[in-house]
Amino acid sequence: MNINPNVLYIIVGGMIVTAIPRIIPFIVLQKLTLPKPVLQWLSYIPICIFTALVMENLLVRTETSVTLNGQVLIAVLPTLVTALWSKNLLATVVVGIVSMAVVRLLWLGH
Repeated sequence: MNINPNVLYIIVGGMIVTAIPRIIPFIVLQKLTLPKPVLQWLSYIPICIFTALVMENLLVRTETSVTLNGQVLIAVLPTLVTALWSKNLLATVVVGIVSMAVVRLLWLGH
């Protein structure tokens, strides 16, 4: 299998351009002590992102209204229970993935 050097350069360049904005904040913030209000505000970001991702898939816009996606709603319920009960992001994500996989598997049978 031959790889065109130009394609390889583009892939490596894309990796670098993608990595830089992710790495620089960590390097800079390691040397800084952020004020408590900033740290408290930053603690809400993961739940905001998670909620935005879920709501984007849960709500479906039709020509005349907004409805709920039944498949996603069924998968969200055990995921939400897991999140509230365990308060563990990894467990919540795993339950969400497994729930969605089971729902899609069962939904295909209809």
